[in-house]
Amino acid sequence: MDNQVPPRKVPNFCSIRYGIALLLLLCNVIIMSQRVCMSLTMITMVNSTEPHGLSNTSTKEPQDNIKNPVYNWSTEIQGIMLSSIFYGILISQIPAGYLSGIYSLKKMVGSALFLSSLFTLLILLAAEFGEALVIICRVIQGLFQGIALTTQQVVWIKWAPPLEQVRLTSLSLSGLLLGPCVVLLITGFICDSLGWPMVFYIFGACGCALSLLWFVLFYEDPKDHPCISKSEKEYITSALTQQNGLLSSLPHLFAWIFAILAGHMSDVFLSRNILSLLTIRKLFTLLGLLLPALFSLCLLYLSSSFHGTMIFLILANATGSFCMGGILINVLDIAPRYYGLLKGFTNVIGLTGGLVASTVTGVILSQDQDSPWLKIFFMMVANNVISLIFYLIFAKAEIQDWAKETQNSYL
Repeated sequence: MDNQVPPRKVPNFCSIRYGIALLLLLCNVIIMSQRVCMSLTMITMVNSTEPHGLSNTSTKEPQDNIKNPVYNWSTEIQGIMLSSIFYGILISQIPAGYLSGIYSLKKMVGSALFLSSLFTLLILLAAEFGEALVIICRVIQGLFQGIALTTQQVVWIKWAPPLEQVRLTSLSLSGLLLGPCVVLLITGFICDSLGWPMVFYIFGACGCALSLLWFVLFYEDPKDHPCISKSEKEYITSALTQQNGLLSSLPHLFAWIFAILAGHMSDVFLSRNILSLLTIRKLFTLLGLLLPALFSLCLLYLSSSFHGTMIFLILANATGSFCMGGILINVLDIAPRYYGLLKGFTNVIGLTGGLVASTVTGVILSQDQDSPWLKIFFMMVANNVISLIFYLIFAKAEIQDWAKETQNSYL
């Protein structure tokens, strides 16, 4: 009789690393809420009945015993205010990536979230002093948001085992999809019941509180965390000693390249009338759903060497980005007027699917000791193929009747 060591149970969802992923998910929800909320409050912040361009004058109107400033900003100034945050995000990307390898991630992510939240709280005060100060405030806010978004990815170098990197990263980044949905659901209610300044106060205060929680709960290295179990610590450290950091980053690098390629190719096909819009959407959706399924099957049956495994793994992950030129932008074709609302709903559905997939994967890995990854990959392939067939049958690329402008519509 062989003396076999039973498989070691590794903590999964009730673990420190998943707690960190949840913390980063909430961080991204707050960041996106702070970024998007001004787009919705701008309607109540601006006095559309007065001539624009005279000064930064404001009036006070009582609403449920709370005074709401109304500013005389031109549409050009409004556009600059809304877009200025992206200049800060753009400027901060490369410096943040460089500094993340030098300074403490705990301090960088926590401080960036806190300062972004602080400048969110200062929006009302900045607006009272002038529109230029609001723009400056938004640029600085974008700088810190860019730092938080870039440096948080480095967290998984020490905290994510190779087989869970995509799962943990997608769970944390899903907050970027959930954030706009949260804003769309509650901002209107807050403006109506409490006044638009409370939108900035609530999201700013939540961000400050979450940053303090980050400073308390996050540690740079699993070995230093006082609450981590011994089995989880050994699982993470032993798994990380077996990986090459460069190879782990290649799937994400190629996914970024393919996303840019998909966007460029779809625009070229459309501008030169090579393919119809519907054909373009179906083509890139087919590539983005079918190719990952095919390369996943290759990964199971044809990857007999280390290099073959890495090639198929990279291609299976990266080719999904072709959907950027297909189904992911298709909502804008069929209902541009309701794009924000529909994207909010689809993001919630997508987030739910991601959470369900992570849960099912964890269950299969914990219960099936023989061939768990075979079942997981086949489930993924089946999901992609079924979704692709459904899309190819029912996809449209023209504005639908229910989404056309009507005289009596209020949305």
